[in-house]
Amino acid sequence: MTSKQRAYLKKISSTYDPIFQIGKGSVTPEICSAVDEALTARELIKINVLKNCMDDPKAVAQLLSERTRSDVVHVIGRKIVLFRQNSKKEDRKIIIPGD
Repeated sequence: MTSKQRAYLKKISSTYDPIFQIGKGSVTPEICSAVDEALTARELIKINVLKNCMDDPKAVAQLLSERTRSDVVHVIGRKIVLFRQNSKKEDRKIIIPGD
């Protein structure tokens, strides 16, 4: 992902509300499968890491990214934004410039 594409996705995600919260249980297989389903449905999602989660939000983002085969757009504070483009062109919801 290029820096221009990342900037475009950051701009879009600024209006999104977090759809998942990760708490003291950290990253479980259930959360990974739910995030995977959400990425399939929406392509771009925002996740909130609660204060009672002892893991670093950047480490959580990296782990979720690896398990869901997605890209980390950015991590600001305790908010994570993930993106995974649908493989079928007709199913894509977000058109990225330069793609």
